[in-house]
Amino acid sequence: MLLAVDVGNTHMVIGVFSDATLRCHWRVKTDKGSTVDELAAIFHGLFAMEGLRFAEISRVIISSVVPVMQAAWAAFTSKYLQSTAMVVGENVVTDMEVLIDNPREVGADRIVNAVAAYEEFRCALIVVDFGTAITWDCVSEKGQYLGGVIAPGLSISMEALAGRTAKLPQVDISSPPAAAIGTNTVAAIKSGILFGYGGMVDGLIHRLRAELAPQKAKSVATGGMATLIAPYATTIDHVDPMLTLKGLRLLHERNR
Repeated sequence: MLLAVDVGNTHMVIGVFSDATLRCHWRVKTDKGSTVDELAAIFHGLFAMEGLRFAEISRVIISSVVPVMQAAWAAFTSKYLQSTAMVVGENVVTDMEVLIDNPREVGADRIVNAVAAYEEFRCALIVVDFGTAITWDCVSEKGQYLGGVIAPGLSISMEALAGRTAKLPQVDISSPPAAAIGTNTVAAIKSGILFGYGGMVDGLIHRLRAELAPQKAKSVATGGMATLIAPYATTIDHVDPMLTLKGLRLLHERNR
């Protein structure tokens, strides 16, 4: 089986594939201080809950925007899985031409998402990833990575709002606001975050589609907050929280 690991700044998303089937997956907080043995302890327990053993993993692919965690996962793979991890960005062929000023600047997860989305839809695309930062990545109808947009994510904005103001609290935005006009402080913050970010997503997708014209770009949303924000954005065509894991499996198959 294949272990696919996507290490983000806030969370790690890990999936186990049996051939093309995603058998199980987890979202775990990224702790940049985790040692190799601590990773093993955490995932031994998670594997056990799914009836899996480390010995069943024969292949590993890692995408990481946190260099220290990339090294820890590579060492974990070697020590506990007796395998050598394939790492996106290190001689991994993506079959996607990257047409930006400095291709090395692009986060590995952004390329993985673009590859996965293009494989599925085969058209011009705008891939929106709701992570620590929100990214909009544009792909041409020929499958070329064109660049995109980066903005602060929801969690960053909410933490800044609570931390930089004297009277505004941290708010749970998992329950929707009744209306855009908030009649109390909590409702007003929920409205600002959910309707506000939904509006930003729509505004940028409209602008990016205009720049991509006459190509008709489909929009695909992924990331931990995708299902939360999608109802507040009218321009999102498809939501796939597992897009990055699917892209990692695809890249592993291309590079076996």
